[in-house]
Amino acid sequence: MRKYGLGFISDEDLFAHVHQTVEQYRFSIDLKRFNKNLIDPIKLTFDTRVYGKTFEEIIEAEIIRQVDKSNTNHIGYFHQNIFKYLGQGWRVPDQGFDLVNEEKKIYVEMKNKHNTMNSSSSQKTYIAMQHQILRGADITCLLVEVIAKNSQNVPWRISLDGQPYEHENIRRVSIDKFYELVTGRADGFKRLCEILPLVLDDVMAASEHTAMTNTVFAELEALSPDLLKSLYLLAFEHYDGFGDFNYAR
Repeated sequence: MRKYGLGFISDEDLFAHVHQTVEQYRFSIDLKRFNKNLIDPIKLTFDTRVYGKTFEEIIEAEIIRQVDKSNTNHIGYFHQNIFKYLGQGWRVPDQGFDLVNEEKKIYVEMKNKHNTMNSSSSQKTYIAMQHQILRGADITCLLVEVIAKNSQNVPWRISLDGQPYEHENIRRVSIDKFYELVTGRADGFKRLCEILPLVLDDVMAASEHTAMTNTVFAELEALSPDLLKSLYLLAFEHYDGFGDFNYAR
């Protein structure tokens, strides 16, 4: 195995964690998954006409969007679960906070981007943290953001019912500062980012996955040689009159 040399995580654990993340990635999509949330053929009709695209191009873009959304969630798994390999009492609980350390009395909610939470979600998270720190004066709650506006470890300032709140033990922390807190290395996150492409190369070289399998177009063509008609029949098959649907050309 290649030597990655991060120090705060073993080469074997880093490879295993990246491998586990890759295994969660989507490597196939079929019509059932594509239409899981019911594709809107009317929107796709607008998209083709407004942007001057073919239906094949619009459907391909929608497939990419769906796969990307799914894989973004798996990156959240990567960021959250890597810390359980770093020892020092860090673990990922089944429910509640994303990451906890009972020994250090630190409770973490982790978000990929600083703008992920809306106002309601932010308030709910802050109130949960308030309840947690009431259990002891030495408890700390952290909102850790992978993509933050700044490198920071500051009290989280928020407005609840129009009133501003902040507490020294409820903090907003960028991922680089959190790695420093956990590993003791100010450049820990940077070093992980530097080595990650090599780890992924090694993982993919050992993986059976090679390319995305996409049967959406073949299954749509089985419904009708006309892709747009297939999408309308798929969405509105139980609506009156759509048995002989033919759109204007």
